[in-house]
Amino acid sequence: MLEPLSYWLKAWEYDVTENEATWIALGLILLTTVIIHFILHYGVVRFLRNQMQKSPYLFLQLLSQSRLLSRVVYFIQGILVGLQANLWLLQGKLLNGMLAVVQIWIYIYALAALFSILNILLDWCYKKQVATQLPLNGIFQTIKLVASIAVGIFIVSLLIGRSPVILLSGLGAMTAVLMLVFKDPILGLVAGIQLSANNMLKLGDWLEMPKYNADGAVIDVGLTTVKVRNWDNTITTVPTYALISDSFKNWRAMSESGGRRIKRSINIDVTSINFISETEMKKLAKSRLLANYILEKNREVEQYNQEHNWDLSTALNGRRLTNIGTFRAYLEMFLRNHANIRKDMTIMVRQLAPTEDGLPIEIYCFTNTVVWVEYESIQSDIFDHIFAVVPEFGLRLHQSPSGHDFASISRHLSRVAEKQSLSA
Repeated sequence: MLEPLSYWLKAWEYDVTENEATWIALGLILLTTVIIHFILHYGVVRFLRNQMQKSPYLFLQLLSQSRLLSRVVYFIQGILVGLQANLWLLQGKLLNGMLAVVQIWIYIYALAALFSILNILLDWCYKKQVATQLPLNGIFQTIKLVASIAVGIFIVSLLIGRSPVILLSGLGAMTAVLMLVFKDPILGLVAGIQLSANNMLKLGDWLEMPKYNADGAVIDVGLTTVKVRNWDNTITTVPTYALISDSFKNWRAMSESGGRRIKRSINIDVTSINFISETEMKKLAKSRLLANYILEKNREVEQYNQEHNWDLSTALNGRRLTNIGTFRAYLEMFLRNHANIRKDMTIMVRQLAPTEDGLPIEIYCFTNTVVWVEYESIQSDIFDHIFAVVPEFGLRLHQSPSGHDFASISRHLSRVAEKQSLSA
C-alpha cells in the first residue's frame, strides 16, 4: 500500500524513511479531509439547503430544516478517510486503529442519519395528516431503539474483536433481564398498537383521565408516554400502557357530531308551585311561544272536566294548569326555537327528584357548535334568560340564605322589637 507513495516521492527526488512516509500519509489524509469538509459543508450542503427551502414540496422543506444533510456528509467523510487510510498506510496497528475509529464513526453517523430521516417522516405525516390514527411517534421510537441496540452491538463487537453473532447469542440468555429493563417500552409499544388498531386515540383528541389529572388535547403519542396539553396550558404525561389498563374519556365523538350537550338544572322553590289563575293565564297567553300551548291545553282541560262533570269549586277535583308545567312547556319551546340549538338532537326539559334544595328542572339539549368559547356563551345566554323569566310564572328560585339575608332578618326583628317597646 505504501509503494505508490514512496514511488512518487522518489520520482520527485525525495528519499524518505518509513516513518516519514507514514507522517506524510497522515498529513495527506488530514489535508484532504479538511478540504472535503469545507467543500461539502460550506458549498454543497448550503447550496442544497437553499434550493430545498425554495421548493414547493413540503418534504424537501423539512429536509432543508433537518440535520440529515450534515450527517450524511459526515458519513461520507468517514468512508473517504477509510479509503485513504487503506491507500496510503501500511498494514499494521496504526491502520487497524484508524479503520476501527472510522468504522465506529460510520456506524454513529449512519444511526444519526436514520434518526433524522425518521424525524422528517414524522413531521411530514403530522403536517400532511397522513396516518395520524397510528402511534407514529411510538413506532419510530421503537425503530430508533432497535437500531441503537444493533449499532451498540456492532461497536462493542468491533472493539473486542469478536463476531456480533456471539454477542447476540449471549443476549438470548439475558432475555429475562432485557424484559425487565425494557418493560415500559415493550408495554408502550403493545399499547400503541392496540390504541391504533381499535381507533381509541389519535393526535388532537380531547382526552379526559381524572386519575392522572389529564384534561385536554393529545399532542404526542410516544413509545412510553402520551402527552396531554391541559386547558390551563399545563402538560400532563400519561403512561401509554395506562390507556389500555385504565379507563379514559375521549371526546372525539362529540367533536365529530357537531353538537355539544347542555345538561344543567335550576332549583325551584316548591312553595311557589301552584295552579294558574285566569288572570295569570291571560297574561301568559300573550307570549308568542305559549299562546298555542295555553289555548290547546286549556281546551283539553275544559273538555276533560266537562266529560267527567267534576265539581270545580274545590281545587281537589278536575284538571288545571300549573305554573311549573307551563314553565317547562315554555322552556322546551324556547329551546326548539333557539337559533343555536340542534333540532335533530335530543331536546328535553324534565323534573328531577325533589331535594332539600327544591325541585330541580333540568335542561337537556345540544348546541350547534363544539367550540368551547361559543358553547359556553350559548349556554350562559340560555340560562340568563331562564333566570329572568322564572318570576313571570309566579315561581321562585331556591337559594340558600346568605349573610345579607340574615342581616335583613336581624334588622327587621330589631325594628319590631323597637316598635313593641315604644307601644309599651
